Amino acid sequence: MKKTDVVVVGFGWAGSIMARELTEAGLRVVALERGAARDTQPDGAYPGTLDELTYSVRKKLFQDLSRSTVTIRHTEADTALPYRQLGAFLPGDGVGGAGLHWSGVHFRVDPVELKLRSHYEQRYGKRFIPEGMTIQDFGVSYEELEPHFDFAEKVFGTSGSAWSVQGEVVGRDKGGNPLAPDRSAPFPLPAQKRTVSAQRFFSAAAGLGYHPYDMPSANASGPYTNPYGCQMGTCNFCGYCSGYACYNYSKASPNVNVWPALRQQPLFELRTHCEVTRVELAPDRKTATGVTYVDAQGREVFQPADLVIVSAFQFHNVRLLLLSGIGTPYDPASNSGVVGRNFAYQNMATVKAFFGRDVHSNEFIGAGGNGVAIDDFNADHFDHAAAGFVGGSPMWVNQAGVKPISGIALPAGTPGWGQAWKRAVAEHYTHTVSMDAHGAHMSYRSNYLSLDPTYTDVHGLPLLRMTFDWQENDTRMARFMADKLDGIAKAMGPASTRKLVRDFGDHFDTTSYQTTHLNGGAIMGTDPGTSVLNRYLQSWDVHNVFVPGASAFPQGLGYNPTGLVAALTYWSAKAIRDRYLSSPRALA
Repeated sequence: MKKTDVVVVGFGWAGSIMARELTEAGLRVVALERGAARDTQPDGAYPGTLDELTYSVRKKLFQDLSRSTVTIRHTEADTALPYRQLGAFLPGDGVGGAGLHWSGVHFRVDPVELKLRSHYEQRYGKRFIPEGMTIQDFGVSYEELEPHFDFAEKVFGTSGSAWSVQGEVVGRDKGGNPLAPDRSAPFPLPAQKRTVSAQRFFSAAAGLGYHPYDMPSANASGPYTNPYGCQMGTCNFCGYCSGYACYNYSKASPNVNVWPALRQQPLFELRTHCEVTRVELAPDRKTATGVTYVDAQGREVFQPADLVIVSAFQFHNVRLLLLSGIGTPYDPASNSGVVGRNFAYQNMATVKAFFGRDVHSNEFIGAGGNGVAIDDFNADHFDHAAAGFVGGSPMWVNQAGVKPISGIALPAGTPGWGQAWKRAVAEHYTHTVSMDAHGAHMSYRSNYLSLDPTYTDVHGLPLLRMTFDWQENDTRMARFMADKLDGIAKAMGPASTRKLVRDFGDHFDTTSYQTTHLNGGAIMGTDPGTSVLNRYLQSWDVHNVFVPGASAFPQGLGYNPTGLVAALTYWSAKAIRDRYLSSPRALA
C-alpha cells in the first residue's frame, strides 16, 4: 500500500475535523472507517428515516455487537460478561460515527471543569476529594480553547443565545446564560424557538430564583452555510433526531458539515469497511510506522503513514492503544500505568411531570438539542461543602420528540401492559414533561478499562473490559440533583411527578439507557505518569500518534461532551500544523 502523510482511524467528528484541517495544511490523508458509508441520502431519506422500529428499536445506526463489543463487570471480584444487547450506551457505526445519530446538544465547557482537581483542592481542601477519586486537570484552559469553541460552533451551525461577547453583556432577558464564560463572538444562529414544555420549565425555574437559558443546539434555527461551504436547512422540529440521520440537513453531523468539503479535496481518501486492528511501531517503539487493518474482503492490509490519528469512539481508542502496546496499561492495585485509567461516564437523574388534560406538552414534536436549562447546580456554581459531594449538573427540559413506541412515560404504579397501561398512555401522551439532571461523573481508582482475558472479537483479538460501578459520591450527587429538579417540576403545577434516580447501593445497570457519553481511558494531562497524552492530545510515548476524542477527558462533564471534543480536536490540529509538521517531536 502506498505511504500517506496521515492515516485517520475512525471518521466521526474528531476524525473528520482532523482530516479537513490536515488536508488544508497540504497533507495527504487516508481515513479508515470500519463501518459502512452513510449520508443523508440514502440513510436520512424521507420518509423512510422516520421509522422507529428500524432506528430506535432495531438500532440500525449503532455498533453490531455480534462482531465486537465490550465486557462489563462491577468489581475486580466479578467475572466480566459481554455487552450483547444495546442498552446503557449506544456507540455509533459507519461514516459519521456517533456524530450522525447524536441529538445536537452543543455545549462548550465550564472553565472550572478543565481544572477540576486544582480548583477543588484550592477552594475546599485536599481532604474534600474522597479517597480513591482520581480526578485530574486537563492541562489546557478555557481561554486557550475559546477560539476553537467559536470556530467549531461556526462549523456546526450552532443555534443559541449568548450572554456576554468580548466582555459586553448582550443576552440579558434574551435567553442567555449568565453563568456562562465570556465569548469572542455570538452564536452563528439565534436560539431555536421554545417548545411548550421548555417555556414551562423556564417560567418555573425563573420563579424559583434560578437562571434559565436557551440551550445551545446544533440544530439549525435558520438556513446556514458554514466556513467550509457546507449548507444546512432550517430545523422543522420533526422529533426524529437522536438515533436518526436528519433528512432535512438541519442537524450538524460530520456527514453534513465536513464531508461535503472533504469530498472535493484530492488529498483526501475515505475507505469504509476497514477495521484497524493495531498501530504498527518502529523497532525502538518511539514512533508509529502506520496501521494494520482488515478490509471488506477480510484481507489484512498495512497502511504506512508518517502521522497516525486515533479518532474512533472513546473505548475503541483505548482498546487500540492497548492492542498496539502504546503506553503502559493501568494497574489499579498499584495505581500505576496510564492506559485504561480514569474511565468515567455520566451521572443522571430524571423527573417526569404529569399534567391534566387541559395542559398540552405536545412532546411528539421537538429537536435534539433544543430546550431550556439552568446551571445553578453545575460545575461549582453552588457550595459543594454544604452539599457533601464532588461534581455538578446542568438541569434541563430537552424535548427531542417522544416516539409512540419507545418513549412513553407514565406515573408511578401504572401497569406495564394491558388495558390499564393503554388507558394511561392515551391519558398522558400529550400531557407529560420530562426533565433531566445531566450530572458530571467523577473518575475513580476502581473504575478502569483493560483487555479481557477470555472474550475476543471476530478477528480473535481481546475485547475491551470495563470494570465499572457507581460510587457513593455519584449517588449522593444524583439524589441531590433529583430533589432540586423535582422542585422545579412541582413549580409547574402538575397533577403528579415521578423521580427516577438510583438509591445507595444500586449497581450500574447495562439494560437501561443512560447516555453514550463515555469518557477517559486515554486521558490528557501534564504528567506522563498519570496521563496517556500531553496537552496537545499527543502520545507521551509515541510522538507521531495523536488521540482526539472523549477518551482524553480525565473525568466526565456536566455538559454533553461533543463541544469539548470538537474544540480539543481543533486545538490539537493547530498544534500539529503550527509546530509539529516543521519539526516532528514531542510538543510538551
